[in-house]
Amino acid sequence: MDEAKKVKLGLAGGVIGTLLASVCCLGPLVLVLLGVGGAWVSGLGALYPFKPYLLAATAAFLAWSGTMLYRPKKACAIGSLCANPRLMRAQRIAFWAVVASVTAVVALPEILPRLLLA
Repeated sequence: MDEAKKVKLGLAGGVIGTLLASVCCLGPLVLVLLGVGGAWVSGLGALYPFKPYLLAATAAFLAWSGTMLYRPKKACAIGSLCANPRLMRAQRIAFWAVVASVTAVVALPEILPRLLLA
């Protein structure tokens, strides 16, 4: 597997882990805001005990992606990720966009109640 695919896999794993970790907290809120209701929506809270494990997996995927993007390269083969600076820059921008969105999704359940009570 080449480096570009490894970075994409790590970013995808980070996004999926974040979505799974936030489904217990943000999932019911989003569904209610979209007009979807029912008793099953409250059942999503049953996933809350798994949140720390999913967040740890998300952090591991993002750390792996960051390592793949920012580690020093010994030699660049023609056609590899490090040989194309535009692709490398685009993947680094995508990496930091994912990190920012993960941070927002993880922090939102902690910050939102404080904002609403203020």
